[in-house]
Amino acid sequence: MFNFDEVIDRKGTNCAKWDTIEENHKPADVLPMWVADMDFKSPHKIEEALQKRVQQGVYGYSIIPDEYLEAVISWMKRRHDFDVDKSWLVPTPGVVTALKICVNAFTKEGDSIIINKPVYYPFDASIILNHRHVVENPMVLKDGHYEMDYEAFEQAIVDHDVKMFILCNPYNPIGKVWKEEELKKIGIICQKHHVMVVADEIHQDFVYRDHVHIPFYNVDETFKDFSIILTAPSKTFNLAGLQTSNIIIANESLRQAYQETMNKCGVNAPNFLGIIACQCAYNECELWVDEMLEYVYDNFMYFDDFLKNNLPHIHLIEPEGLYLAWVDFRECGLLQDELEKVMLEKAGLWLDEGYIFGTGGEGFERFNLAVPRSTVEDACQRLLKAFQK
Repeated sequence: MFNFDEVIDRKGTNCAKWDTIEENHKPADVLPMWVADMDFKSPHKIEEALQKRVQQGVYGYSIIPDEYLEAVISWMKRRHDFDVDKSWLVPTPGVVTALKICVNAFTKEGDSIIINKPVYYPFDASIILNHRHVVENPMVLKDGHYEMDYEAFEQAIVDHDVKMFILCNPYNPIGKVWKEEELKKIGIICQKHHVMVVADEIHQDFVYRDHVHIPFYNVDETFKDFSIILTAPSKTFNLAGLQTSNIIIANESLRQAYQETMNKCGVNAPNFLGIIACQCAYNECELWVDEMLEYVYDNFMYFDDFLKNNLPHIHLIEPEGLYLAWVDFRECGLLQDELEKVMLEKAGLWLDEGYIFGTGGEGFERFNLAVPRSTVEDACQRLLKAFQK
């Protein structure tokens, strides 16, 4: 019904993916597959809703209507069996912005915050830029799947007097979708040691096969007392430029602390176009999401089959979630700067290099597969040219 094969020319639109090639000193013919936005058009119903509002012609101050909050609540219930009270919702302009608000609201300078590695690099930045201390808990790769070392996690919390844990679920970049028993172990450890949990669930709608996204609150009722959940429509509907997120905070005192920090920093609610787009997306665009997920998963399968049949020394980590492929190049025997050079100069691919995600990322590359199939095919041929020997 929807045409995800359509190639959209994004050049000349101030696009971070396509319009920064020259300034980042990348080859002119490079294929960018690094940043986590889609090369698909957002649902047409969102376009229509935005056009209707723009044509009104007055772009003054706006409010967040109850219909917006109800749309978010309905989506969480339908898609994730997650019961959210209207009072828990704090709309915020972006998940990374929300993450930095959390660091300031719930810790103080010099405090330790623990994160898994490799992980989305703004986690580090949010901690370091606010003069907190990063404590790493590296994930363990076993038989092609990532697991947490819970003993090491708890010991690091004790050794460093950790105050906060930032959880990524589904987990960017490794594609892990945490199971209920895994989240239970994490929650019990954090509860025991009075560690605040900030759960980044922005990729919650991207799960494949028999994997299920479980909101952190759904694991145990008591987890609401020491955790908050970060969500957004931006990944699901390709709306990142509209800077809209919905932060879910059940505990009233935590919610007040978050809102007070927002006010101190001069952070306001999302802009009026983001409000309209999110409300329309959650109310009217579910079928688009279902078809998009099937298309992206087919891209994963095409990519995986190509590697197995043509480049068996390069391995795709099995995708449980995300539209980002985590690919293991370690058997190629290249140092990280050598791998990056080969990617750019021989393969002509601009990717997020694994090492930028921290410990355990060396020798890996992250590919964005939320693109037309022709782009995946192009990337595969570029890899074959560079690595077949």
